[in-house]
Amino acid sequence: MGGHPDPIRETCEANPMAFLLGCEKARVDFPTKTVFEDLSLGVDEGARIGIVGRNGDGKSTLLRLLAGMVEPDEGRVIRTRGVSVGVLGQADALRDDDTVARAVVGDAPEYEWAADPRVRDIIAGLLADIPWEGRVGALSGGQRRRVDLARLLVGDWDVLMLDEPTNHLDVRAISWLAAHLRERWRPGQGALLVVTHDRWFLDEVCTSMWEVHGRAIHPFEGGFSAYILQRVERDRLADLAEQKRQNQLRRELAWLSRGARARATKPKFHVAAARELIADVPPLRDEIELKRMAMARLGKQVVDLEGATVRFDGGDAVLDHVDWIIGPGDRYGIVGANGAGKTTLLRTIQGVQELAAGRVRIGQTVRFAVLSQHLDELAKWGDERVRQVIGRYSRRTMLDGKEATPAQLLERLGFTRDDLNEPVCDLSGGQKRRLALMLILLDEPNVLILDEPGNDLDTDMLAAVEDLLDGWPGTLLLVTHDRYLMERVTDHQFAILDGKVRHLPGGVDEYLRLVDEREQAAARQAEAATAPARGVAGAAGSSAPGGGDGRATGSDEGAPRLSGGEQRALRKLMASNEKKADTLRGKIEAARAAMAQADPSDYVALGELQAEIAAYEDQIETLEAEWLEAAEQLGE
Repeated sequence: MGGHPDPIRETCEANPMAFLLGCEKARVDFPTKTVFEDLSLGVDEGARIGIVGRNGDGKSTLLRLLAGMVEPDEGRVIRTRGVSVGVLGQADALRDDDTVARAVVGDAPEYEWAADPRVRDIIAGLLADIPWEGRVGALSGGQRRRVDLARLLVGDWDVLMLDEPTNHLDVRAISWLAAHLRERWRPGQGALLVVTHDRWFLDEVCTSMWEVHGRAIHPFEGGFSAYILQRVERDRLADLAEQKRQNQLRRELAWLSRGARARATKPKFHVAAARELIADVPPLRDEIELKRMAMARLGKQVVDLEGATVRFDGGDAVLDHVDWIIGPGDRYGIVGANGAGKTTLLRTIQGVQELAAGRVRIGQTVRFAVLSQHLDELAKWGDERVRQVIGRYSRRTMLDGKEATPAQLLERLGFTRDDLNEPVCDLSGGQKRRLALMLILLDEPNVLILDEPGNDLDTDMLAAVEDLLDGWPGTLLLVTHDRYLMERVTDHQFAILDGKVRHLPGGVDEYLRLVDEREQAAARQAEAATAPARGVAGAAGSSAPGGGDGRATGSDEGAPRLSGGEQRALRKLMASNEKKADTLRGKIEAARAAMAQADPSDYVALGELQAEIAAYEDQIETLEAEWLEAAEQLGE
């Protein structure tokens, strides 16, 4: 048959492994709207694509379309023959009666899957705390999510499609997953498409971005950070185009009124202008001013924990003699493994947790507000409409030193006029979370506790929430597994480790390092405990030809040898310390530049900047000492 040549098919035939899958002129209709129209795109081998966009714009639908789970109403989906696709949806299809082992590795015998180092790494990274022979039906929602993710990752796939893979994962599991996906394929092989609101994760694993908006896909090169820069440039060019159109209209009006056509030259702009847009942007938060305002609202005392100890049913201490001072205007992030005691710590801070020992001192002016994970605080509104709810709030609240009305807050949090007529019970998860946050701010608390506030929010709404919190004058405590949100909104991070609250000057990276060190120490202790038994067994065979324990003799005899895992851990520590030191040196330069620009008579600001520099230098010294110690152990 005749007709025009098919460029996509010709590409596939010319280079069968370059193109993996895609769609051509695809249209997807839902009963109430058209999701995609005339959509043509392709996924090549080696692609690492992050998919972002507002909730409801079609990110999950795009994955399902390319995976063949949704049929287009027009156009077609194309897949190169033999390409295998693995999909992680937002809901699992695990069977409750299966054991975890069967759900993950199927009927494969143990000697087969246990011999695969990749499978062992996946099980250790995601399922270490889940009973291998336990029933799937007895697992929590987060544990089921990890089992489903492990099930997918143990398979061999040419293309992986992940829909919100970091949901229910703690910070360490997210870090492991990012490393696994970076190393899963060789460069130029395999393909990854991931939908997530975790911006740190997108930067770690993606080399390009697709923005879903307006029934189309807009591609961007680079990870999430590069995508934001390119969006700024795109918006700048759009503003210039609109300005040019307005100028043309004004010239046309002038010609009509004066009888002469105005002349104008076309200005030339460079991509570097996008950076100029942010050159004069002030710091995210004026920390000194926010602390001053917080102290005016709170006084000097907020919450003091003195030897606070919490035990449940006579077991080990969840919190073990914790001493912690939380002051006015402090913005603290709290990290820890699932079950480490984060919720218990928050309850203790509020004075509602019974203590086995110690005490909690709460300032007289403290007014707590809590945004919980399950949004229980919205239940009282039932089927009332949003406009009815905000109509009960006539007061204004202070943000960025300015008064804001409920309507202005709603607009900043992405609510449209149509949303105002929606019953609260019918709002999406993201809308409910934003509404709950707004109602909390209107109640004007002075200590705000946020438990996973980023759940159900897309990246644009996360940025809007962050912007809102930047101007909030009070004490902020944040629990989240989203490390980008954690380090963006808080000034200091703390970890719950072995029942203690530990400051993390190096942020989440330091927490991950501490957990790795503890695990390695525990593994060495376990190995040392079994060494005598192994020594007896080894002595029996030492007289055999070529016998012995395989250790080197000569000058190295008697010297402790590092295992391959220990060597890798030390080299990873050295590389991490080099990177952290470089980051700290950059911060020192920035602080010195700020000192040069500061008012010479502002001794408070100058003193704080100097203290920052000294703290950074101390951290660099510690990192260098750790680096040298690791190098000595490696003999380098």
